[in-house]
Amino acid sequence: MIADVLSDTGARMNKAVEVAKDDFASVRTGRANPQMFQKILVSYYGTPTPLEQLASLQNQEARTLIVTPYDKSALKNIEQAIRDTPNLGANPTNDGTIVRVTLPELTEERRREYVKIVRGKGEDAKVAVRNIRRKGKDDLEALKSEVGDDDVARAEKELEALTKTHIDQIDDALKRKEAELLEV
Repeated sequence: MIADVLSDTGARMNKAVEVAKDDFASVRTGRANPQMFQKILVSYYGTPTPLEQLASLQNQEARTLIVTPYDKSALKNIEQAIRDTPNLGANPTNDGTIVRVTLPELTEERRREYVKIVRGKGEDAKVAVRNIRRKGKDDLEALKSEVGDDDVARAEKELEALTKTHIDQIDDALKRKEAELLEV
């Protein structure tokens, strides 16, 4: 039973780390990257729909991305959603068949803003891991009457080690992203 709780908690912590890495990828660096547009929701017939389900994304050059909608009637909505996305600073232009997104050159001040955003996302991920740890600890406490105090205490130490490992993974990803953002 203890092994089940620990494996479930570990799996959920792995998922939290993966979500954090995806969030970091959505913050832009000096190049246009289709991952930056993953989280953009477009109003498609009144329903918020992820951009990647409505269009294909291709890098044309370092700071330009081509968005080709599958349904041409969604062109205006896609352009508006990209323009309204905070922290992207993109300037989309629509030629009737595609949306061309040109990203501005990053200034030092803008890079520092992105670092703050990434740090906030990293802290949110750490809080998620800690919440998963708390739930796992509660589950272990519920097993105390069945398995004994010593086994639960050992499992809690394993849980702490598991938590530290996952928080270290988030910190490593955060350091890599910060270095990437500050690189000129």
